[in-house]
Amino acid sequence: MLLLRCTIFTRVANFCRKVLNRETAVTAPEDRRPLTIIPRDQHAISRKEISENALKVLYRLNKAGYEAYLVGGGVRDLLLGRKPKDFDITTNATPEQMRKLFRNCRLVGRRFRLAHVMFGPEIIEVATFRGHHLTHVPDDADTGSAVQAPAAALQGQNGMLLRDNIFGSIEEDAQRRDFTVNSLYYSVADFTLRDYTGGLRDLNEGIIRLIGDPETRYREDPVRMLRAVRFAAKLNMTVEAATAEPIPRLASLLHDIPAARLFEESLKLLQAGYGEPTYRLLCEYQLFQPMFPLISRNFTEQGDSFMEKMVTRVLENTDHRIQNDMRVNPAFLFSAMLWYPMLEQAQKLTQESGLAYFDAFSLALNDILDEQCRSLAIPKRLTTLMRDIWQLQLRLSRRQGKRAFKLMEHPKFRAAFDLLALRAEVENSAELQRLVQWWSEFQEAAPPRQKSLLTTLDDDGAARPRPRRPRRRAPHRDPA
Repeated sequence: MLLLRCTIFTRVANFCRKVLNRETAVTAPEDRRPLTIIPRDQHAISRKEISENALKVLYRLNKAGYEAYLVGGGVRDLLLGRKPKDFDITTNATPEQMRKLFRNCRLVGRRFRLAHVMFGPEIIEVATFRGHHLTHVPDDADTGSAVQAPAAALQGQNGMLLRDNIFGSIEEDAQRRDFTVNSLYYSVADFTLRDYTGGLRDLNEGIIRLIGDPETRYREDPVRMLRAVRFAAKLNMTVEAATAEPIPRLASLLHDIPAARLFEESLKLLQAGYGEPTYRLLCEYQLFQPMFPLISRNFTEQGDSFMEKMVTRVLENTDHRIQNDMRVNPAFLFSAMLWYPMLEQAQKLTQESGLAYFDAFSLALNDILDEQCRSLAIPKRLTTLMRDIWQLQLRLSRRQGKRAFKLMEHPKFRAAFDLLALRAEVENSAELQRLVQWWSEFQEAAPPRQKSLLTTLDDDGAARPRPRRPRRRAPHRDPA
């Protein structure tokens, strides 16, 4: 009986040690900062700037007795005077409780369980407060065992979180967020702003700082490295030294991220209006190579190759269009970025296999898309458009007869022409510039002028030179 009591006491003591070790292992003491509550008259957030649907969700959660806060990028952007793209909410209600509370709610995500409250085209994302997940922490010396993650959390061998549905308090939730500037909470109950991590100070100083140990957090989710770069470029901020230091060392962890997720991240990085500065930071922190190995393997020390100039130029062009509310298409962006690697592969196949250039071009097109899709899972709907844009490059110089009119009827003619114009600019080629000029005039010309432009072409489609005066022949003499 005495032995049984001792065993029970030992197990209780071990359990207490596990709980204490869990708290100290997940969050270092220096990461915990005292809560700062900023009253309404000391911050710039107004309900007028918040989506009506987000306010409906906040009010209903509060009315049902739950805590609910606006959090993340929406709060950050409002404080910076920017218009938020979306509004995220966090609460102590579980996903199942939210589904009962909102009929227009759909639960999504296996890795992170979330509630999407649907209001027509607008989706309000609601997450339950995250708690600390257990890590492999040494237990007492008697057993030598380790504290294992519970069933709701699962980590891979490299430290990446494969599943994480541990719920906790708002204080734990603040420590589980990625960057301090994204860890600010706005309450509609008293209109206060809650800061658990010093995020408001970092926001004012223009610093991107990771919460917790950077290497551990990057291993949990390597995409955080991309997010650090994206926020720095988007907000024109600086990545804090300790946050930046591990990134080049851990960049290869991006190879463990599903290609479909990396594709979605690539759009956030390169098609959000600040793609060119983001590209420079990606290269600086060695994050570009895992996403675009075909491009990065051809980088030069001087950075002045046609390919590198094309990447910079097409990103500048994309940024300009987005900032002027013009449409952009990822297919055009990727076709321009990968044009020179594809061209190099076509030339290589022509030399090594003796294929005709058109056949080598078609094979190279498939090779490049297959290899790139191993890193970024570019959807078929986009790769189909990329093929059209590339193949049209070979046809734009052949304009004689009715070909020019048929080319203009092609759905991707305009995108192909834009790529041609970028090539002419990047290569500074007189021949390409003449071709661009011809097509520019032909598109805008009236039918009589179009006919005149076509008559200046030779049989190959090139501009016909001015005809020479025929030589006078010697008179024909009959043989004697």
